[in-house]
Amino acid sequence: MTEFIFMLTRDDRTIADARNVYESIAESGIRHVGCKDVGLPRAELAGLLDDIRAHGHTSYLEVVSETEEATLQSARVAAELRPDYLIGGTLIEPMQEIIAGSGMRFFPYVGRVIGYPCLLRGTIDEIVCDARLAQSLGVDGINLLAYRYDGGVETLVETVVDALSVPVIAAGSVDSAERIRALASRDVWAFTIGTAALDRALVPGAPLDAQLRYTLETAGAASTSRERGVR
Repeated sequence: MTEFIFMLTRDDRTIADARNVYESIAESGIRHVGCKDVGLPRAELAGLLDDIRAHGHTSYLEVVSETEEATLQSARVAAELRPDYLIGGTLIEPMQEIIAGSGMRFFPYVGRVIGYPCLLRGTIDEIVCDARLAQSLGVDGINLLAYRYDGGVETLVETVVDALSVPVIAAGSVDSAERIRALASRDVWAFTIGTAALDRALVPGAPLDAQLRYTLETAGAASTSRERGVR
């Protein structure tokens, strides 16, 4: 089953009213909920992660900071707040050192990540090489900016997944049922959606809880088709 991680984020920032929005959809059937390391003061971020834990959902913090200093500071905050998963960031070994013993699972970015919102660049061979190196360093998985890539996305995803034994999260610009199905058919472990759901793009005009249910149903159906060998 390919998992859906709902991100309380728009344009790579945690939304200001994330706690209220989360409370409004906490019973929608979602199981995985995340936010970014930018957009909320530390106290509000801590409160949001506490809310997610209180509902029994799995929590994710994605590091999108551009500078080395900010990235490492976000890792330190994560080590204190302890989401279930720390995803993103490219400074693998320094971040591993900071979060050692925290119990968090770590899924860094791979490839050349540039700009804000984050974009993925490099050849597929380079990205695969980077992913294999990350795996050799003992990460728990990979966070792949699949639809932020300027090349062949489906080939990229398929090649990265096939090259690794650790799970892959596809993050960024997953904004249609077609993209959800494409990711599920290529055995990604999970994908993230934030802006598309918050902006009601998946089911035009429908409220947020309907966006989330639609995404869950689409991912579930795609996973079932994959298990039956249907592409």
